[in-house]
Amino acid sequence: MSNLAVLGLQWGDEGKGKLIDLAAEHYDIVVRCQGGNNAGHTVQVGEDVYKLSLVPSGILWPGKTAVVGNGVVVNPVAMVREIDSLRAAGVQVDTNLLISNRAHVVFPYHPLIERSSEDSPGRRRIGTTSRGIGPCYEDKAARRGIRVAELLSRDHFARRFRANAEERSTVAAALGVGEPWDVEAALAEYQECAERLRPFVTDTSKFLNDSIRQGRRLLFEGAQATMLDVDFGTYPYLTSSNASAGGLCTGSGVSPRLLHDIAGVAKAYATRVGEGPFATEIRGSAGEALRAAGNEYGTVTGRPRRCGWFDIPLLRYAHAINHLSTLFITKLDVLDYLDRIPVCTGYRYKGAPLDWMPAISEEYEQVEAVYEELPGWNRPTRGVTSFEDLPSAARNYIGFLEDRLDVEIGGVSTGPERDETIVREGSALDRLTSPQPT
Repeated sequence: MSNLAVLGLQWGDEGKGKLIDLAAEHYDIVVRCQGGNNAGHTVQVGEDVYKLSLVPSGILWPGKTAVVGNGVVVNPVAMVREIDSLRAAGVQVDTNLLISNRAHVVFPYHPLIERSSEDSPGRRRIGTTSRGIGPCYEDKAARRGIRVAELLSRDHFARRFRANAEERSTVAAALGVGEPWDVEAALAEYQECAERLRPFVTDTSKFLNDSIRQGRRLLFEGAQATMLDVDFGTYPYLTSSNASAGGLCTGSGVSPRLLHDIAGVAKAYATRVGEGPFATEIRGSAGEALRAAGNEYGTVTGRPRRCGWFDIPLLRYAHAINHLSTLFITKLDVLDYLDRIPVCTGYRYKGAPLDWMPAISEEYEQVEAVYEELPGWNRPTRGVTSFEDLPSAARNYIGFLEDRLDVEIGGVSTGPERDETIVREGSALDRLTSPQPT
């Protein structure tokens, strides 16, 4: 029995959903461990495109159980809406979706607080999605949050909600947020959502540990990415949870000893959404051309993504934090139009080489990226399914990244559809996305 985690290594939007979808066929349970409906996975199956923000993308495989773990913050209104959209698309959810009773709940006052914080004079803008995720995690850490188990409690949820809503609305008003909202109407809506969600709620940590003892295989579905991790990312321009490997354990209740393999996902270039330092960002028309070629717009918000070149120092750092078993490179086909492809191979800070990620974002903003240029291939790679069938320059590009990162690149995505994928025979990724030997 082997359990697998799939993690993003850059600033999110790497295409984790595709690898999760590819691997899920060979696992029994797919677990989401952190984040909220500020994250999103897009999966294309034939002509059908699924955009998921809370439900694990493994739900798209029949017979698999999708688990929303205790580390996720759940907006019940968004969750009900997503469940209904999956049902309407013919996806089974009624018997194979579980939600942790320990997950914290996002309420209407959380986006109010977040918007007020983002707009406060003199405060650094983070560029959040304004879904209320950060303030919900703040309430969790301050021990004033409300969990799903309490949402379902008919005895005291209304009292807790009214008290919290009054306190948080007072804070929002003090910060100058003039957005009145009807507390009693919101309470009624959440009580209705609670009844809709009640059949899905259980102690998922018990379910997962029981399942492991029974020999079932778990696939951990990362949200966001390492450079958005609240401890190891580009603080403070990041998310409010641990999006690196450690967060998978605290967000699921599964021991680190039972996390056997970690597959990292990175684009063949780099993108980020929102504010914050970005050492390899491409400005001007070249950046706009790459954005257009890659259709780089956020799954959840539709915001245009900032685009840059592949960053080897950043990936080395992410590899060290997560200790990868294998690496999956996505969107190789987006680079098909380029004659030359710059790759960042090193950092310099104040003229000296830098071999680790700065802890202060203002210092990272001053980092100079050192580049090497590789020849492009100027040929379409869309839909190629064999590594040997890639143009030689594309194979050389992958080989260059693999050599400099000192981790195998076990697979490459050559398009958005499920079958537009290369898994290299004999790689760790090949083992991890194949049936388990009996």
